[in-house]
Amino acid sequence: QVHLVESGGGLVQAGGSLRLSCAASGRTFNRYAMGWFRQGPGTERQFVAAISWSGGNTNYADSVKGRFTLSRANAKNTAYLQMNSLKPEDTAVYYCAAKYSSSSYVSELDYDYWGQGTQVTVSS
Repeated sequence: QVHLVESGGGLVQAGGSLRLSCAASGRTFNRYAMGWFRQGPGTERQFVAAISWSGGNTNYADSVKGRFTLSRANAKNTAYLQMNSLKPEDTAVYYCAAKYSSSSYVSELDYDYWGQGTQVTVSS
C-alpha cells in the first residue's frame, strides 16, 4: 500500500509556472506507475499525465503537451509535475495517483491509490 501527498499548488498568473510534488510513503515506490489528474469547477476529473515506474515512458493529455513535464525521483519517493505557460483553463484541483505496475495508465479507473489533491489557480 502507498500513501500519497501532493504539494506545490497555489495562485499564479497566466504564463507562469508551478511545480507540483507527489510524495509517496513505502519502500516500493519504484514499482508504482504514477499519474496526475485534475478536476476543474463543475467538471469531471480528467487525465493530465502519467509515467511508468522506471520513468522511461510518459503520456500527456493533448491540452498540456509541450507545457507540462512529469518526472520522478525514485530515490526520493517523489513524482514531480512541472507546469509551464499556465493558462486560466488549467485551474483545477490536481491529484496524483499510483498503481502497482510497470506501465503507465491514462484512465483514472486503473489507479488504486490517490492523494487528497492540491489547488492550482491561474489568474488571467
